[in-house]
Amino acid sequence: MTMEINRREAMAVMTTSLAGLSAVGWSATQPVPSLIKEHDRSLERALDAQVTDPRSRWCGASPDAWGLYHCGSAGRILRDGAAAYFHAQSSFHGSAALLERMKLAADFLKRSQSTDGNIDLLTTNFNSSPDTGFVVHNVGTAARLAQIHQHQDLLSCMEPFLVRAGQGMAQGGIHTPNHRWVVCAALAQIHELFPNPLFLKRIDQWLAEGVDIDEEGQFIERSTTVYNAVSNNALVVMAHKLKRKELLEAVRRNLDAMAYLVHPNGEVVTEISRRQDVNTRGTLASYWFCLRYMAVHERNGLYATMLDRVEPKQLRLAVLMEYPSLQKELPPRKPLPDNYEKQYPGSGITRIRRGKTSVTILHRQSSRFLSIHHGQAVVNAVRLATAFFGKGQFVPSFFTRRDGAYHFKQTLEGPYYQPLSDAELRPVGRDNWSSLRGIRQRSEICRMTYEAQIREGAQGIELCFSAHGTDNVPVALEINLRAGGELEGIVPAPRVDEAYLLKSGFATYRMGSDAIRIGPGQCEHAYTQVRGAQPKLPGPSVYITGYTPFECTPSFQLVG
Repeated sequence: MTMEINRREAMAVMTTSLAGLSAVGWSATQPVPSLIKEHDRSLERALDAQVTDPRSRWCGASPDAWGLYHCGSAGRILRDGAAAYFHAQSSFHGSAALLERMKLAADFLKRSQSTDGNIDLLTTNFNSSPDTGFVVHNVGTAARLAQIHQHQDLLSCMEPFLVRAGQGMAQGGIHTPNHRWVVCAALAQIHELFPNPLFLKRIDQWLAEGVDIDEEGQFIERSTTVYNAVSNNALVVMAHKLKRKELLEAVRRNLDAMAYLVHPNGEVVTEISRRQDVNTRGTLASYWFCLRYMAVHERNGLYATMLDRVEPKQLRLAVLMEYPSLQKELPPRKPLPDNYEKQYPGSGITRIRRGKTSVTILHRQSSRFLSIHHGQAVVNAVRLATAFFGKGQFVPSFFTRRDGAYHFKQTLEGPYYQPLSDAELRPVGRDNWSSLRGIRQRSEICRMTYEAQIREGAQGIELCFSAHGTDNVPVALEINLRAGGELEGIVPAPRVDEAYLLKSGFATYRMGSDAIRIGPGQCEHAYTQVRGAQPKLPGPSVYITGYTPFECTPSFQLVG
């Protein structure tokens, strides 16, 4: 075994003091003693849940809400346990009992490995190289702290798992783009502890494909609250441990892009995501490590400002101890951009910021083509649907910007089908009914054309909708709002929870001191959940209704 220890780094960790930590800039809201106490409380909860019965197959791990015992729970016990064990201010410092618990966790990980060296993610992936990588991220941190502090006993109990995991990841496959960097970062961690040329060879194989950052600063998955940060954090680990600073260029480009995808309240634009965080609420919390690393090492005031939005809550004691340079004072803050209009053709959005107002316009292939954040008041989405042949949800297929406005369009057809001709005649059954529709002659073809325009106005955002073609088709325009606000000027819609009709005039939606006036309204019917439309969005929705030919010009007047 090779024990390569950077003495300066070791001394920085071992001599870390409360006074020194207090200088890093978060002590005003959460002094370091509070950080360590919260860390100890969290660790105590994890240890209370840990199975310690040696007769149990789950000994060393903790159950999740479904009673599943994932390797991740054991990895977190090792990470947080090592930080507490080695930090002089922790109540667990040097605890023999904690050391035994960490050994139980390490033993569970060894027992859980496949013959390839991988672990299972019980909810979906088995013999999984990438999920092994996620677990190694935490175990590798624990092992690095043991190495720095020359604690051979603790390091040795993790070595078998880590070495076999490295061998598994050096030959195993992946599912998604970010998995490449998850695996590479984990291999870099293990290589730092137990050098092996096979680990570097595998890293170079994945890097040969190139880092998947586009010209707009987005990774392939465009997952703004989850996998962007996973990729960034992994690239930082690789750059640091392998001394390949060129890998930070992708991180830099993504963080620069994210500065334009933050709402005034600190939430992040998620409409562009190709993963499970699409259209969800989230913040920059998962970016803590890459933001602090880049802010400190590049003296970047913009990143420091973005970091302020997630600290002190996201501070991780083990990571601060593994990377002592993160404890350095942050550079002078540089404000985030808050007055701009930027188009991102690759991601298919336009972003508009005007102080406390943040607007996201989706260009294509989304029924939720507009959202508005005005302080605390949030319009989650604006959607249009008609009862046109059960397929009338407006999902724009055409987008352009002209004359200071954003224009959308979609055309639909609703045909009927004739009997098969003599030349085409064949038995029609369950298995060929749909395929034969394509060769039938069509008749009584109905058509529907949707058009919409969005523009900035003097008081806020102005819209213009039209639906025309086939007459007398019911139309429902849905304006979905964030739950928790106050609504005035509307009446309940029948048979649907949290659905409201705007019969005329303006509705006022208020959240705290911020408000949005919506209107003018119209209400020719109360059929809000038209057949074929996508399900109603969660939370309160205000509806404007009518029949084709349909036109309405609602505006969102921003108050406060």
